[in-house]
Parts: sequence; structure tokens; C-alpha cells
Amino acid sequence: MNPELLIVALLVLPAAGAGLCLLLPSPRAVFAAILACVAGMAALSAAAAAHVHTRGPVRTAWDWLFVDSLSTYNLLVMTLVFLMSSAAARQYFRGEDRLSPHLARRFGALWLGSLSGMNLVLISNSVGLMWVGMEAATLLTAFLVCIHRTQASLEATWKYLLICSVGIAFAFMGTLLTAASAHAPLLTPAESLLWTRLLEVAPRLDADTLKVGFVFLIVGYGTKAGLAPMHSWLPDAHSQAPAPVSAVFSGFMLSASLYCIMRFVPLVEAATGNSGWCLRFLVLFGVVSILVSAAFIVFQKDLKRLLAYSSVEHMGIIALGVGLGGLGTFAALFHTLNHSICKTLAFFCAGRLGQIYGTHDMSRLAGTVKRAPVCGSGLFWSFLALLGMAPFAIFMSELQILKAAADAGAWWPFSLFLLGAGIIFVGALRHAISMAWREPGEPGKPEEAVWEDVFLVVVPLVALAVLGLWMPELLKQMLWRAANTVAGSAR
Repeated sequence: MNPELLIVALLVLPAAGAGLCLLLPSPRAVFAAILACVAGMAALSAAAAAHVHTRGPVRTAWDWLFVDSLSTYNLLVMTLVFLMSSAAARQYFRGEDRLSPHLARRFGALWLGSLSGMNLVLISNSVGLMWVGMEAATLLTAFLVCIHRTQASLEATWKYLLICSVGIAFAFMGTLLTAASAHAPLLTPAESLLWTRLLEVAPRLDADTLKVGFVFLIVGYGTKAGLAPMHSWLPDAHSQAPAPVSAVFSGFMLSASLYCIMRFVPLVEAATGNSGWCLRFLVLFGVVSILVSAAFIVFQKDLKRLLAYSSVEHMGIIALGVGLGGLGTFAALFHTLNHSICKTLAFFCAGRLGQIYGTHDMSRLAGTVKRAPVCGSGLFWSFLALLGMAPFAIFMSELQILKAAADAGAWWPFSLFLLGAGIIFVGALRHAISMAWREPGEPGKPEEAVWEDVFLVVVPLVALAVLGLWMPELLKQMLWRAANTVAGSAR
């Protein structure tokens, strides 16, 4: 396929699928369409990644759409999350009696519509268009939070919209200031929003204007990414959204916001003489997010809120890695993949256990391994993986970030990272052991798992174990090329 048409197809396919879902007669047909559409997206993303890997970045004739190593890597992570979450959604809603055909059609349209919005974020050459994609994804996913209308879910949706809209407004101001830093005759007004053109003239951008713009950007997109202290919407949204929606939130949408920040890093670094000015902001927000999440995880009582604070921690780890640069950026991108796989698995298991027990209150989730052997065991092992236990891949990416900090002599971030991770390890492991092995007050009949549940639990765990022991050479090359893009190379 023509590479330009391939990029356009990445945008059109999920949008067309969203429209199709509105016309389908039954929930079964809607979920079949979702899976077919996401599978098609996976094939297109793989083709785009292969083209970029062998022939370099692709830009459309009108310059608005563009893919390089960083965007194609994130496209692959995104489609993996949506594949897993779409399959999990079909299983999750089978266990509910509240999904009418009308509700299923709305869910399918919003689900694929948000996928289309996130695609726009990843394939935009215009930083303005990237902002539009993030805003569209925010608005569409807000209605997924309250797909089941209750007072609590509506309140969480309102909080999500209010806080994230303020954040997106800050990001808009940062985008305008970035464009203003490319004052005439450096670039024309039409070119001042194009990332590739900004990168070409980055050393000559107005550094002071760009610095102010980056502060707005990291606060704005950092709000959407769930970085502390702008994270307050995240626990409420996760606790009220259906588990597959929470999986998409944690598995990729938060990472997509960090992707937006990464796009501006090489511009600011080049304009400020590679002084590390913007990287210090990322280190600061990363460390604060790890410590704040540690304080909240220890005292959590709701399983999904605990997983939400875990996402705050892991977004902090990714931000810290990018802030350290070099190996740290490589490890941060690797951590993005590991966290996406593991958190999608954790929310699937949490959602199924919530249906079995009728609650996400961890004090009432007892004996999960006996009551629901597949999902109970899956949740326990996903907790161990999220906590950085060897041999899972998160252990390797966290170890690489610590090595990057030690190599850079960043001993304060190194020490605070270990402190926060240690607190989280003890606090979350206590919850995990209690849920898995504590004797329930009222033993229930063991839940019989279907083969889809086994597949959705076993495959991610095996993948995390394999990636923790061995990294394919192709993945290593993709990660280094994506990391080099963040460092300023358009490859």
C-alpha cells in the first residue's frame, strides 16, 4: 500500500468503524465489529512500523500527517492495548445484564471514536492537530466512564471533564507559545505548528517563549497523563468506569499524553543549547508522582482506585526515565510497553472479580485464588509484575532507569525512586496477599473460567516474563530509534 494512503487509513478505519457500530442490531455484532476494526488497525500499524523501520519516516503531501519511529512504536503499543481491552470488553459485558443493543451501539461508537482520536494524536505532524486529537479523545472517553449512569459515575465523569479540560486548555496555551517562538521570518504562520519544520529550526527558536510554553505543556498534558499533583481525576474515573475502559485509560491514554510531551522535548532542548532545562521538569514531576502514589496506595481500600494510583506511579517512572535521557529514555519507552500489557491484564482481572464478588472493596475480596482461580491468580501475578518483581519485564525497565540515574549522578532521584518503590512494594503486596489467600467470611462456589479468560490472563503474563528475560533485536532497534527521536533525530 502507498505509505501516504496507509497513514490516512489509520485515521479513517476506526472512524468508519465507529459509524458502523451505530447501525448494528445486537451487542454481539457490535463487539465483532470492534474486534475486526482493531485487528485491522493492528495490521495497518504493523505495516507502518515496518515501512518506517526499513525506509524511514513518512509524511503526507500536505504535511499535516507524519509517522516516524516514535509514533509507530506508540501505534503498536496502542493497538496491542485496544486488542486486549476489546477482547476483555466482550468478556466483561457478557457478565452483565445491563448492556442493551442501544447501549452496546453507543459503547462501540465511543470506543472506536476514542481510538480514532488517539490515532490522530500519534500520526499528526501538526502540534495543533495533535492537541485536537487529545481533546477529541478526552471528550469521547468521558462518556465511556458513565456508560452505566449512576450518581457516582456521573460525578466522576464531570470531574474528569472539568480537570482534564483545564489541563487541555493549558496545553493549548503551550502549543500557541511554541508556535510563537518560531517568529517570522523563521517560519511562516502555516509552518509554525508543523513538528518537522520546528525541529529543523529548533536551535533558532526563541528560547524564553519556548520555556514558558513548555511549562504550560507539561502541566496541561501532565494533567491528562495523571502526573501528580494534577492526578486527582484519575482515581474517581477508574473506580467508576467499566474495567475495559479503565484498561484503555491506564494502558495507553495516559501514555499518549506523555507522548505529546516527548514531542516537545527535542525542540526545547535544541533551543536552550541542550542544557537539560526541560528534562529537569520531567524528573521533578516523575519523582513527585512516585512519592504521591506511594502515600495513597498504602491506605487504599478499593481495588480499582489502587490500580489507578499504581498508574500515577508508573507514569512518574516513565517521566523520570525520559528526564534522565539516553538509556533512561530507552527504558521509559520499554516501560510504556510493559506497563500497558500488565495494567490491561490487571484491570481485566479486577473487573471480572468485581462481577463475581459484587464489589471492588478489597476487604471483601478474599480467597480470590480459590473462588476464581484464573482471574484471582492473574490479579495476584499482575500485582507482582507491577511491583517490579523479577523476572517480569517491569523489573528490567525499572532497573535500566535506575542505572541511567546512577550513570548521570542523579542520586536524589535515584534514592527517592527507591524509597517510593519500596513503600509501594510493601503496601501493595500486603493488599495482594490478603485478597489472594485470606479466608473469605462467606465461601462461594468456585467460578468456572472459559477459555477466553484463560487466554487473556496467560498470554500477557507469558509475554511479560519473556520480555523480562529476553528482548528481541527488532524491539531493541525500535526502542533505540524512538529514543533517538526524543533526543532530536527525525528518524
